[in-house]
Amino acid sequence: MRNLIKVPIVAHESQYGKIPLSDLMVMRKCNLIMGRKWRTLDVKMAVGMLAIHVLALFAPFTFTWGAFWAAFWSYALCGICGVTLSYHRNLAHHSLKLPKWLEYTFAYLGVLAIQRDPIYRVSIHRYHHQYVDSEKDPHSPTFGFWFSHMGWLFDSGYILEKYQERKNVEDLKSQVFYRFVKTTYLLHIVAFVAIVYAIGGFTYLVWVVGVRTTWGYHVKFLVNSACHIWGNQVWNTGDLSKNNWWVALITFGEGWHNNHHAFEYSARHGLEWWQIDICWYMMVFLESIGLATNVKLPTEGNKLKRSFASTNKFK
Repeated sequence: MRNLIKVPIVAHESQYGKIPLSDLMVMRKCNLIMGRKWRTLDVKMAVGMLAIHVLALFAPFTFTWGAFWAAFWSYALCGICGVTLSYHRNLAHHSLKLPKWLEYTFAYLGVLAIQRDPIYRVSIHRYHHQYVDSEKDPHSPTFGFWFSHMGWLFDSGYILEKYQERKNVEDLKSQVFYRFVKTTYLLHIVAFVAIVYAIGGFTYLVWVVGVRTTWGYHVKFLVNSACHIWGNQVWNTGDLSKNNWWVALITFGEGWHNNHHAFEYSARHGLEWWQIDICWYMMVFLESIGLATNVKLPTEGNKLKRSFASTNKFK
């Protein structure tokens, strides 16, 4: 399907040029390394990310099928139930309801994905939707591909400047569990790493902590970067969000990003039968056994309002 919307920015309007293979102009530039203040938090984040990536480099020298499958199933469990179903669709958008014991279990699997605590992640994501592709978006590719992909993670000053009062996660802050996880987050990660090492030694450390986490980082980051640059727009969302099939395949359905921005509340991102959405299949299973309730989906009326045909009709 062809891209139905063109970014209304032409080359002469920016000194930074286009992002390759797209129509998107980089309108603002953030210094990723030099020329900005590095806070202590930024240094810690960079060191931690570097350590995990370096650990992954040992993968060819430590391969065993046991370590590979441990990494694969850990990624699937933490990715589907933790980051995608819990952090994103349940906590950030309230797309469904789970019993508290299951909600907390899935959220803890998100913690073990080593992608920050629920309060931080949900807050940033809600700001993304509130200010999508504007100057206050935490990670818009209008600041450049690498900034949207991962550069923003190492610039806490940028986040503090944009969001001086982080009051968009009061629903999570009101719960003891999420406050506890936030204040003790690093202890959980250290304990997880220690358990992995105790079970499988350095080999499992490389594959479960290094390879699995590095892969999980970058496929998730692609939703922020690639899915606002390359793909198709089928809904009139007024932003740069795109449906990207190959990102959807490796992120359990998150790559149907234009669908998501059109209907933020929807538990299902792959709205067409052929749009593979593994997280949605998990929610269907949970609903069938009575563990998921209030599962939200867009109505035909909702879809009509977001369609390009409807928008053009009433111009």
